[in-house]
Amino acid sequence: MNEYNIIKIKNHPELIRRAADWFNDKWHVPAEEYRKSMEESLQSRGSVPQWYLVMKGSRIIGGAGVIENDFHKRKDLTPNVCALYVEEDCRCRGIAGELLRFICNDMRGIGIDTLYLITDHTSFYERYGWKYLCMVEEEEGSMIRMYIHEENV
Repeated sequence: MNEYNIIKIKNHPELIRRAADWFNDKWHVPAEEYRKSMEESLQSRGSVPQWYLVMKGSRIIGGAGVIENDFHKRKDLTPNVCALYVEEDCRCRGIAGELLRFICNDMRGIGIDTLYLITDHTSFYERYGWKYLCMVEEEEGSMIRMYIHEENV
């Protein structure tokens, strides 16, 4: 049995402020931006945005989101998994892989079978069924790797 649970923020709005602060601490994007996106997921009838947390008891040990665009210029490659992070003391236990599977399954359940993400990692996501697609330009001008995950429908 896993010692952690993966939850959707949409089902736990009481965690929005804590989650926004946690993501801000990891990625240094303003907590207010995370909070707005998470609150939008509560009201949205659409599939994006979505936010997910990995909880060990009351501790947030991981998380990720699905947004329209993760700060790159290829607006056609959407939606994007973003902000994936697992606490250092919890890594190498398969948590990131479980979270990615959970997200892909959840998104497929709401009609999205193709997801994208940008990263500077060169082998991590391949382990979980993601494929390198191309290099894309980030909004500030640097190039970064774009990955795709497609479900066999």
